[in-house]
Amino acid sequence: MKNLLYVGNHLQSSQRNASYSAVLGPLLAQSGYKIRYTSRIGNKALRLMDMLWTTLSTYKTTDLVLIDTYSTQNFYYAVMVGQLCRLLDLPYIPILHGGNLPHRLKNSPKLSQLLFGNAYLNVSPSLYLKENFYQYGFQNVVYIPNTITLAKYPFHKKIFDVPRLLWVRSLSGIYNPELAVKVLYELKNRGYHATLCMVGPDTDGSLIKVKNLADSLDLTVRFTGKLSKDAWIALSKAYNVFLNTTNFDNTPLSVIEAMALGLAVVSTNVGGMPYLIEDGVDGRLVPPNDPVAMADAVCSLFDESTRLEAMDVKARLKVERFDWGMVEEKWSEVLDGE
Repeated sequence: MKNLLYVGNHLQSSQRNASYSAVLGPLLAQSGYKIRYTSRIGNKALRLMDMLWTTLSTYKTTDLVLIDTYSTQNFYYAVMVGQLCRLLDLPYIPILHGGNLPHRLKNSPKLSQLLFGNAYLNVSPSLYLKENFYQYGFQNVVYIPNTITLAKYPFHKKIFDVPRLLWVRSLSGIYNPELAVKVLYELKNRGYHATLCMVGPDTDGSLIKVKNLADSLDLTVRFTGKLSKDAWIALSKAYNVFLNTTNFDNTPLSVIEAMALGLAVVSTNVGGMPYLIEDGVDGRLVPPNDPVAMADAVCSLFDESTRLEAMDVKARLKVERFDWGMVEEKWSEVLDGE
């Protein structure tokens, strides 16, 4: 099996949710690949130096480099590591995570060509990003969906009596957590005895903004902070609707997990979400930053409980294709060059 270097933000703390590498890395190791990680350093400048140094110092014993690639500041880390890999004649694979990467392709064409055009392959976890990359002339893109170990996500049949809303993400402005509170307010005004629980660490000071909004609207919202995967899976049994409120997205793992657990998903129809959820079939999609539309979608779920139960079953069946047992072969084909 090959020796892999996984370059990305591998920080683990109470202040942030684990990145996707915390899921994919151990699964690849379980499949027999030897994996080194860089970097777990908090300071951004030192983290970049560690990424570059680890790439340089281990290149003779590295067969392939995986680079977590986002659309914001971390994009530049990926570019620099990719160029170092080129100098070392070391093949690398950007793993495309940023839901706003099409904006990066448009606004940074030269850097995008340097990074993506010279890659061994680019791995896209969504057909949305793959199609966007094709439109910008990048044909070296393969689709491998984000993966879960399905056995860890027991399907729990829900009771749809009142809206019990669950929101799971980092409390960060890019995920628009305030929209969830506004949806709760809309539901309360319509006479629903709705509740809202928000799970995730405060990464940019958004928590106080969300709490202030809830207080100003005279709402009670439960904030748990960061929870372990097992803890929030257990918590999810008490809720029946999952809200995804972001203005930019790819195919977030939290939504896939919610679909597996039997939660009815109501999401903004941004980025890769229409590629993951078929509106009215296995979830509901609404325009971004529109609390009235999102509240309407939640209400519609409770108008037809029989249809809702069928929707949840279809969602579970859809995400079965994201199980590691299905996805492992796709990664093996890429990493082993078959």
